[in-house]
Amino acid sequence: MSEFKLHQLVTNLLQSLPNKNTPEELVEFLQNHVDVNNQTSFMAVQSNINYLAQQSSNPQSFAMKYDDLKRKNVDSLGLFVQLIHLISEDRGIKDFLERNVKRSSPSCSNTKMTKDDLPQVKHRLKSAKARMSTKHDISSLLNRSGPPIPSTPSVASWVQRRPSMSWDFSSRTSITTSHPINNIPATSQENILINDLLNILIGLPANYIEAQELKDPYESREFIINEHVDPSLRQLVKQILPLASHYSIVQRFTEEKMRFEFGQVNNALAECMSAIIVDYTLFITQLESEFQSGNLTLHKMWYYIQKNFHSLGIVSDIATTINKSESCGGKVLSLLHENIAGYIGDSRAQDLCVTLMQAACVPYMKMLGMWIYKGIISDPIHEFLVEDNEVVQKEDMPVDYSADYWDKKYTIRRERIPKFLEPVFGIILKAGKYLNVIRQCGKSLSNKVQVIEYKKEEKHYIEAIKKAYKYASETLLDLVMKEQDLLGRLRSVKHYFLLDQGDFIVTFLTLCEKVLSKDVADVVQARLDSLLDLALRLSSAVNDPYKDDLRTELLQIDLLTQMKKILSIETYEEQNYRSVKKSNTLLAIESFSFSYEVRWPLSLIFNKNSLACYQMIFRHLFYCKYVERMVCQVWRSNKVAKSFPLSAARQYRSAFALRQRMLHCVQNLEYHMMVEVIEPHWCVFLQKISKVSNVDEILDCHNHFLNMCLKDCMLTITNLLVIITKLLSICVSFCKFMQRTQRYFVEAELGSLPNSFCESFNQGEAVQQDGPNDADTGSFEDSIAKYDLEFTATLMQLLDLINNIDRKDSDHDRLFNLLYRLDFNSYYTGKFHRMGLDHLKQDASG
Repeated sequence: MSEFKLHQLVTNLLQSLPNKNTPEELVEFLQNHVDVNNQTSFMAVQSNINYLAQQSSNPQSFAMKYDDLKRKNVDSLGLFVQLIHLISEDRGIKDFLERNVKRSSPSCSNTKMTKDDLPQVKHRLKSAKARMSTKHDISSLLNRSGPPIPSTPSVASWVQRRPSMSWDFSSRTSITTSHPINNIPATSQENILINDLLNILIGLPANYIEAQELKDPYESREFIINEHVDPSLRQLVKQILPLASHYSIVQRFTEEKMRFEFGQVNNALAECMSAIIVDYTLFITQLESEFQSGNLTLHKMWYYIQKNFHSLGIVSDIATTINKSESCGGKVLSLLHENIAGYIGDSRAQDLCVTLMQAACVPYMKMLGMWIYKGIISDPIHEFLVEDNEVVQKEDMPVDYSADYWDKKYTIRRERIPKFLEPVFGIILKAGKYLNVIRQCGKSLSNKVQVIEYKKEEKHYIEAIKKAYKYASETLLDLVMKEQDLLGRLRSVKHYFLLDQGDFIVTFLTLCEKVLSKDVADVVQARLDSLLDLALRLSSAVNDPYKDDLRTELLQIDLLTQMKKILSIETYEEQNYRSVKKSNTLLAIESFSFSYEVRWPLSLIFNKNSLACYQMIFRHLFYCKYVERMVCQVWRSNKVAKSFPLSAARQYRSAFALRQRMLHCVQNLEYHMMVEVIEPHWCVFLQKISKVSNVDEILDCHNHFLNMCLKDCMLTITNLLVIITKLLSICVSFCKFMQRTQRYFVEAELGSLPNSFCESFNQGEAVQQDGPNDADTGSFEDSIAKYDLEFTATLMQLLDLINNIDRKDSDHDRLFNLLYRLDFNSYYTGKFHRMGLDHLKQDASG
């Protein structure tokens, strides 16, 4: 179970129970203290059953109900018993449940009926009567043929429509009038009883042995022996009659399960049981021949039926278990496999179970073969362990593809997995999925469908499955790595999304700087696309064969809101971010991102989820590059101050020092993310991907690479991301302030110089025409001091957050390198510790 699913279940549970704990605390407790792989032992279950039976008002009924559920092979029955046992020992939960039961129980004492209610009551009584009569008619048929009519569409059941066709004691079969057996001597009664037994043993009515009607279609049939039969003969007949009960159960099973809506596995098993019934009928015919020749007595009959008594009893038990558990498909095979293991000391019984198993496995193994050799599911009754959910249409795959295909298109249904295939169900799923991808690429499959048979030695079918999986994985891996050039695609994505192509980013920023500084509503998407195409042609990216797949995109929310929305999934804050709408105040630089068009089958790797991760990393890096460029432009424009007199230049010293500290901070952030995080993870990723053996391993390596980059770039740590975003916004505000004021101090200090000199420092740079800022209301020195204080306080918060991270936690060890770079030679911690850090924090907060 995933962590998100566990969190959701715990949250729903806490909403129903009075508890002060938070979902996060309970989830952490469950993950640390509960072993999901722990299986309840048989002795522990029996101990719990005995305890619960003693506590119940009717111990015998409780034990019978447990035995009934056990025969039905209910999943996780032992764990449910353990849960009930724990609840029974917790007085608080018992009191809470009792209060809820009393609160929810309807009270009929206060219900009053008026004359207006009479027509409605009359109508309900008529409807109930009609339903009861219908049920009675159906039950009369069920007593003849056994099983109820399934709700699924099916062909007509001739056994139900023509009860006389059934070989299971049809009441419509004529019975000859019998004479009172008490008038017949005891020596002659034996021949009469043998004749009756020969009829009873093949489902025909008899004179002095009566088959009882069934109350339940799957119960064992009972018989009544005439009370005037000699006691010694009665005892012998009682010993033989269970064979007729076994026959009745098997006959009902075959008559019902032959219908196709019960599945191909049940059909095949019923056919095999029919063959056993045919052999059994032949045996009864031989007994009848012996009887006609006068060589058969009840004692001899009891001796002759021993072999069939044992084998038919085993078949009857299997049929009863399948009927009561309503099993089909893989669950039937699991029950048969358990019986094979259960009769390990009885070779004859085990061989019989193997015969039934091999017959029932034939259609299932055909489905398995079509799946692992051709990637095709032929499962009309939903018996196979793999299910096609059809979440993505084939014609939509090359254009708009999502990760839902790989994760949800084909899924494992655990209740349909046969026990003997549990060790390999994972590679069974992958083999068919790989072949589906290959077929949808238009490639032909050279492998042939091999016949897979069930054997007691599992190596026969396990080796065949592993061989088919090896072919599928190698074929798809070769298609993705060589024909589709996966490594080339990965390098292309790294060039653009991870800013690996430096000259392209510089060229693109130079061309798009004016456009990106506008409001997102004022930006024309086609303009950005044309500038992107021009940047690709003017830079070294022109040599990239996949450059034409790069696109521009303007997202509706900024990066910080996007990350908070993602990180709030399955938490209390999710509702706050679920209804986030498009902001009208976003700048283009805050909403800009690249997108990448990838076609099948590489869209398996570059799906929407992975591209979204690339976009988040790109937006973070690109915005840092944009801020760095703005700070560098301020530096270029401030070079004119070198011509100022010393007395005039001193007032700008603090602004230039702050600018340099901002540039140092932004460049070290970029260095940390690009050199210390992305590049090492990229090298490890390439090493891993060179050793993979299937596409699933590629997906795992790729997802791990992206997750590590997101984490070490501080995108998944909300409080750090908020501080970094605030730092960058302070830098942007400072740069805009300097751009607004630079023209004034240049004119003041260099008014006597030519205009060409005054404009040379700002050639090609656009002066931002923003509205008045709070920092502009005071003097230049006061504004710079305010920016300095705000920047320093925010940076100190960032350093404190990083420093407070547990150093023993290896998940964030790279962040400490950033700490040492930003606080080189303890510049901030030493200087402001001496000045009074508490005073600084107080000034910053208020």
